Amino acid sequence: MPTLVEAPAVRRLAPDLRPVADKVLAGERLSFEDGLVLYATRDLAGLGALANAERTRRHGRKAFYVLNQHINYSNLCTEVCFFCAFGKRRGQEGAYEMSLDEVFKKAEELDVRHATELHIVGGLHPDLPLSYYVDMLRGLKQRHPSVALKAFTAVEIDWVAQLSGITTREVLVRLKEAGIDSLPGGGSEVFHEEVRRRVCPEKTSAEKWLDIHREAHSLGIRSNATMLYGHVEEAEHRVDHLMRLRALQDETGGFLAFIPLAFHPENAYMEMIPAPGGVENLRNVAVARLMLDNFDHIKVYWIMLGLAIAQVGLSWGADDLDGTVIEEKIYHMAGATTPEGVSADLLRHLIRQAGYVPVERDALYRER
Repeated sequence: MPTLVEAPAVRRLAPDLRPVADKVLAGERLSFEDGLVLYATRDLAGLGALANAERTRRHGRKAFYVLNQHINYSNLCTEVCFFCAFGKRRGQEGAYEMSLDEVFKKAEELDVRHATELHIVGGLHPDLPLSYYVDMLRGLKQRHPSVALKAFTAVEIDWVAQLSGITTREVLVRLKEAGIDSLPGGGSEVFHEEVRRRVCPEKTSAEKWLDIHREAHSLGIRSNATMLYGHVEEAEHRVDHLMRLRALQDETGGFLAFIPLAFHPENAYMEMIPAPGGVENLRNVAVARLMLDNFDHIKVYWIMLGLAIAQVGLSWGADDLDGTVIEEKIYHMAGATTPEGVSADLLRHLIRQAGYVPVERDALYRER
């Protein structure tokens, strides 16, 4: 397996990247200031080469994918996040909610596609009780016992706890008893309070988001982590976000993967802000791979980035192309023009075309 030293492009780094590369070569942890250098450098080829060398050191030519399906059970939401086009108020055009029978019917498609993971998230529904979420998980597990349930963001869990008058830990215990396998990483946005005041002032705080994932990890529930970039945040806010995630991973070891999420402005209150371009998308993938030294996996979420950029992202530090997805709604309501799902054959083709070896995984990154 090639090492960082053997990567020719790494040896031709611009002067600002050389001290950072020296740290990476020595296995030293990058600092906040190093993160700012990574976001500021104009040596994009060097940044990508450095991140790719680190990715190759960890995973060789493997690129992971999963057979999964999304269920967005409701878009009713009590909060207003200025970047979001998914959440609706009851009675608003486009608002919907699914009964448990409708959720179970939707999941029957799993038998056709042989999926191994269900990704379940929704808005902050104004009055669904905890029993709805518990019965959903229990019913899905009974019908599809071999399918992993990755369900409910920390923000949803915080909201259900408030409605139920119990702690978030108690909610997590109930969900685990009902069959939850892991948590998605959504709802973190950007942790810095200055940014949150501008884009999601009513949302669960950064500290609470981290606390809920800490609680989940202590209960044996693994989770993912995300960052929504490309709106009003600056480089220092992104680096702060990554370092807070890294600190919690040091503490718990419970995160499976990090997913950088590109802001989609269409149909949102912040639609005057242009979406991040391909360079910015790839830069965030690379910076994440270099800063998050204790995260095993960096995922390129093709739903948001597009299949082409996601494919290139495999050479910019990412090792996971996500999965078949099937019927994603959240980012398509925000104007995403990507397919709502793709075949496993296409994912394998894209991985091979990029020069990697496709490896099917399960929800916990066990190879299949």
